[in-house]
Amino acid sequence: MLRNRYIIPVLFLLFFIWSIIGTGFSIKDLIAGVPNLSNFIGCMFPPAWDTFVPLIPPAIETVQMAFLGTVFAVALSVPVALLAANNITPSKPVKVLARGFIAFTRTVPDIVFALIFVSAVGLGPVPGILALAIHSVGMLGKLYAEAIEEVDPGPVEAVEAVGAGKLQAVYYAVIPQVTPSFVASTLYRFDINVRSSIVLGLVGAGGIGFELIMAMRLFRYHEMLTILIIIFIVVMLSEWASNSIRAHVIGEEVLK
Repeated sequence: MLRNRYIIPVLFLLFFIWSIIGTGFSIKDLIAGVPNLSNFIGCMFPPAWDTFVPLIPPAIETVQMAFLGTVFAVALSVPVALLAANNITPSKPVKVLARGFIAFTRTVPDIVFALIFVSAVGLGPVPGILALAIHSVGMLGKLYAEAIEEVDPGPVEAVEAVGAGKLQAVYYAVIPQVTPSFVASTLYRFDINVRSSIVLGLVGAGGIGFELIMAMRLFRYHEMLTILIIIFIVVMLSEWASNSIRAHVIGEEVLK
């Protein structure tokens, strides 16, 4: 018993040391880079406030990308989750295919999807929206399926007892039970997509992220700081909006 108690800490320590050696991580190099970091940050001040207003449209575009990506993801995740849930799926092969699709979209990073769609449809917000939508299915599909599997079977059996078909039972007995969970998961994913859409802009998928990478490449450090301030404001506003909607739909008491 005592031996088993120390297995995990020892394995963790060995893996930590192995990772340090494998990556060449050095505290000395980190400390040596502090002056360069200080100089870089110093070059960013003061912010270029004259660029604040012109940068608002790309910031709005970022939110629009996140919103559309989330909406399309929900539209795709709901049917996939119904096919993947053990208590709803029509057959085992269908469940395996649905779960495989969910796992695939979750495994491939959204930035990889963005690169694929950029090469297919060109630069702009469209590849970013598609990348966010496909990648979000990996998370939403999994959470939706788990919520469906946890529903109370009583209402489903009651609806089926009066002659309702499978789809009617899902609509009248399953969906009402999982709606609060679906809303919470969707809003959480929207928060993630707002942040992700900024990163996707770095590979040409539009939004404020594209402006950030262009400012970096052109050494416009004052404008970079302005963009970072705008990003902070956008993220805070999206989080506030999500929390407000979640509280309104689910209820304050449930969230406490």
